[in-house]
Amino acid sequence: MSHGQVSCERRHWQFRFRRGHRSRHGKVGTPRRPPEGGPLTAEPTPGPPEPDALADRLADRGELTVDQLAGRVGLTVRNVRAYAARGLLPPPRLQGRTGYYGREHVARLVLVREMLAEGWSLSLIERTLAHAPHTTSTTTLALHRALVTPWLPPEPEELTTAELSERAGVPADAELLAELVDFGLVERLRDDRIRVLDPALLTAGLQVVELGVPPRALIAAQAEVTRHVREIAATYVEMFLSTGVEGLLPDDAGDHLEEVQAAVARLQSAAAQALLASFRTQMSEAVEAAVGAELASRDGQTAAADQGPAANGAA
Repeated sequence: MSHGQVSCERRHWQFRFRRGHRSRHGKVGTPRRPPEGGPLTAEPTPGPPEPDALADRLADRGELTVDQLAGRVGLTVRNVRAYAARGLLPPPRLQGRTGYYGREHVARLVLVREMLAEGWSLSLIERTLAHAPHTTSTTTLALHRALVTPWLPPEPEELTTAELSERAGVPADAELLAELVDFGLVERLRDDRIRVLDPALLTAGLQVVELGVPPRALIAAQAEVTRHVREIAATYVEMFLSTGVEGLLPDDAGDHLEEVQAAVARLQSAAAQALLASFRTQMSEAVEAAVGAELASRDGQTAAADQGPAANGAA
């Protein structure tokens, strides 16, 4: 390399550094003297940081600023604020206009980062952590995730109101959409878009609508079904908590998450099979009774109609 090329390349790197050149991790690099005749380079920023003693002490006291919190968990400040806006973080302790964060915020962000790395969407993470305890323990949060995740409905689906009307085979109806929002199946977004919170339930409902059942009648019936299912779920949970929680949640459950997840999967399957079996039995009895009553009513009407002409002839 000629002397002119070396000088030009030095000026290029010096210019980038003076402008606050940032690494791919978003932090300003530290200048490092190049080998003789080589260009200036920026010290690469490592990945997720190792625990920092000062940051840990500040976290213990709940005195991390948002910049320190982001640095502690290996995220950008922008992402931390975005996650907080989605409700993935408990509110900070405010002192004046400054928010301070502690270990519970570190634990939450570590879990969010791990879930994102596993391919989870932010919306699914939000639903998983919606009722998670504001704990300082990453183990407790991981255990909460293992227990709750198998019961979550499928990933929400976004579409326009026109697309929903087309799939339902009915004209667009603002009042009907409002009923779906009140029912909790969809939520409104911007630009005439909606988010379907339980696509599987929507698909089942559309199949019923295709049979000729009016959408409003279906919504009313499903609201009643949901109320009963909520009571059934509470019954199962109460039974489990009063008889089986000790075996599933030993003191060291956080060290055996795979076993906990397997046990929850078995519980989910058993509960679903028991509920479906009971539903089939009750549905069979209800259909049999309703069909019998309907056929008996029709037979009675037919008999009455047959007796009418006979009685008139006798007269």
